[in-house]
Amino acid sequence: MSAISVMVVDDHPIWRDGVARDLGEQGFEVLATAPDGDAAIRIAKTVRPDVVLMDMNLGETSGVDATRAITGALPETKVLVLSASGEHEDVLEAVKAGASGYLVKSASSAELAEAVRRTAAGDPVFTAGLAGLVLGEYRRMADAPGTSGEPPRLTERETDVLRQVAKGLTARQIAEKLVISHRTVENHVQSTLRKLQLHNRVELARYAIEHGLDTD
Repeated sequence: MSAISVMVVDDHPIWRDGVARDLGEQGFEVLATAPDGDAAIRIAKTVRPDVVLMDMNLGETSGVDATRAITGALPETKVLVLSASGEHEDVLEAVKAGASGYLVKSASSAELAEAVRRTAAGDPVFTAGLAGLVLGEYRRMADAPGTSGEPPRLTERETDVLRQVAKGLTARQIAEKLVISHRTVENHVQSTLRKLQLHNRVELARYAIEHGLDTD
C-alpha cells in the first residue's frame, strides 16, 4: 500500500516543520506545508493530499474558511484540525466547515500519527470528550423545528450501519457489534455516503441523527 499523503498547515514555522518532520519519520508522505489559509487552499488543490492537518488561527483566511474551501473542492481530501484551542465553539465551527476530526496540540506524536491514519481511513477522530460534544450538538439541532425529512433510501444493512455511526462508533466497533467484517462496514459506509451525497462520517452522523437513527 502507498503511504498516506499529508499536508501540514500552521502559521508557526517551528511547529509546522516539526510536525511535518515527525510524520515523515513515521512513514507518511508529507507533500507540502502551508503557512496560511490562502496558501493551504492553493497548494491543496495542486498536491491533493489524503489528509490536511489544519490549524485554526491562520490570519485573514482562517482555518475554518480554508477547511470549507478544501473539502468543497476536494471531496476525497480529509481535514483533521490540529489546534491549540479546545473551545467548543471552535470545534463545532470546524466540523460544520467539513473537518473530519479535531485534535488539540497537546496530543503526542503517536496519538497524532494514529489520528492521521484513522482520518485517512474515514473515521471521525476527536480529542477525548469532543466527539460527544459534536454528537450532542447534532442531536440538539435535530430536535429543532424543521429538521425532519424523508427517511433515506438505504438497504436494511446500510441503515443498521448508519445507526451505529450516529452513536459515534468506529468502523471496527460497528463490525464487532453487527458481527460483520471491517471491510463490509467500510463498503456500506461508502455506499451510503454516495447515495446521500455526503463527504465524510461526521456529516453522515449528523444526517443520521437528524433523521432519528441514533436511537434503537
